[in-house]
Amino acid sequence: MDLLSDILQDAGLRRRVLGLRAIPADVALRFPCDKSIGLHVAVQGPVHVHAPTLAEPLALATGDVAVMARGCDHALSVGPRLAGLRPQTITHELGPIEAGASVVVGGAYQLWNTPLHPFFAELPAWTVLRADARPRLGPLALAAGLMEQEIRAAEPGTDTIVQALLDMVFTYALREIAAERGQAGHGWSHAVRDPQVRRALTLMHERSAHPWTLDELAQHAGLSRTALAERFRDAMGDTPLNHLRVLRMQRAMRLLAETDHKLETVAAEVGYQDAFSFSKVFKRTVGVSPKAFRQRDAADKTHPWRLSAG
Repeated sequence: MDLLSDILQDAGLRRRVLGLRAIPADVALRFPCDKSIGLHVAVQGPVHVHAPTLAEPLALATGDVAVMARGCDHALSVGPRLAGLRPQTITHELGPIEAGASVVVGGAYQLWNTPLHPFFAELPAWTVLRADARPRLGPLALAAGLMEQEIRAAEPGTDTIVQALLDMVFTYALREIAAERGQAGHGWSHAVRDPQVRRALTLMHERSAHPWTLDELAQHAGLSRTALAERFRDAMGDTPLNHLRVLRMQRAMRLLAETDHKLETVAAEVGYQDAFSFSKVFKRTVGVSPKAFRQRDAADKTHPWRLSAG
């Protein structure tokens, strides 16, 4: 099973292509993305990223990719300083791009609700993937280049192609970050490098509603009960069964948000025998009852997702 794809699906991300944009030298291009994660590709540098979470601006050269894993208002500029620049919120229109201009292409993924999965928590707020540190014809560079070309061409079918390419660029970027994090020796990205722990994780993702016990997971993983518990905790900082609870609640959030299933049905789909016990665990994990969560989610989605100056 592809664990990363399953995690992204359960998070309920909603994509939005932010287009190809030239950055005027006298402008700070603002991105009000406080409820999004996403990325910017520097098609032509220099580009500087400014955000409250950054001690210093991130300097991007041509081909570099900046990945934002925590939603926040941020701005892009040509130079490293914002002082004296005109703030300008992005619009949907693609303006003229002059030769030699700094150019970016990117996208955002709306997060209606904060993901519970530890993969998102371990991602740095900002990561820069340097073009000179990866193959020039590698998959991330190729997908980003194709996305730029499609936006410029504006041929029939471009919208569909560009959205698919954005997913590719974003997933390739997350794959690179996960590979780097996996070498750090802890966290989800490290845990999936251990075949036995990965086997246990895969089983929980594939059959999250199954009444797993530690003994049964250990048996499938080819480890003793104690060995699995220790290796899982060393890698993830959590117990297998607590991680299973998180997976179930993440899946429940998506079902509550995307379907009109009754509470009893949602409870059964994520492994609980009755709505009462499910509701109790959901509130303890998410902070609100399933009913309140569904009402809040529906209210949030009555507001169109737009990038405005407000």
